[in-house]
Amino acid sequence: MQVSEVEVSVDAPPTRSEPAEAKKTFAPKTEAKKAGNARTEAKKTFSGKSGARKSPAAKAEIKAKEREAEKIKNPPVSGSVEEYKMDPKESVFVMPGDLIGTTEEFTAGEGAYVDVGDIHSIGTGYVHIDRNSRVISVLPKTKTPPQLTEGDIVVGSVVNIRESVVLVAIGAIKGKGEREFQMDGSAAIHVSNVRDSFVKNLSQEFAMSDIVKAKIINTQNMRLSTAEDSLGVMRASCSKCRTILEKDENKLKCPSCGYIEKRKLSCDYGTGIL
Repeated sequence: MQVSEVEVSVDAPPTRSEPAEAKKTFAPKTEAKKAGNARTEAKKTFSGKSGARKSPAAKAEIKAKEREAEKIKNPPVSGSVEEYKMDPKESVFVMPGDLIGTTEEFTAGEGAYVDVGDIHSIGTGYVHIDRNSRVISVLPKTKTPPQLTEGDIVVGSVVNIRESVVLVAIGAIKGKGEREFQMDGSAAIHVSNVRDSFVKNLSQEFAMSDIVKAKIINTQNMRLSTAEDSLGVMRASCSKCRTILEKDENKLKCPSCGYIEKRKLSCDYGTGIL
């Protein structure tokens, strides 16, 4: 019996042919990828991260922003970051007694005093607000302090009233640029130097927070006088409602509540003239 040889051949599996439709489905994905790359590049270009060459104007703007950031990061020694960023509108020139803020917003600093929740300027100068510490101050126009001499006319605020003496915090000197200065303690107006005539009760001549114009008669003891007609109270508030009092002949009258008060008035009361 003859056995025939059987050839067994192992062929590679047939190549799988993909439909033409399947190939087409990859095209949209490729396009979507390209669109995504384009958006990414656009974002880089918009944010300045692109390697494309920048115009001179763009470079100048970037440098200006860098300088501004450096100034804020390293502000002047004399103030805080908030001081450097202070709104120019807040740096305004004020006169003695001007309202500059309230205790609900700030704490009274140098050159300022509190009167029933309101913060006023003691002397003349520029309002300064440090929003970091919430302190409002009035800074002098110059850092060179003037010297007090006998005969100088000064302006200040009444800070205390005693039986025979009124204490005044001096804020400015007339004729010396109305410059503010630093002074230890207060100046005093003795009862004998209030008027040319006899004064019985100082509470009828002055009140707390009154803005007073006076003359220095003694620099050693810092004694003041308001005896002259041009000297005395220049600005006062109503004891009842704190409204600024208006002059009515030789007395003061409140325009809000009608309350009448008496003071040793300067002939320049209400004019703001030093």
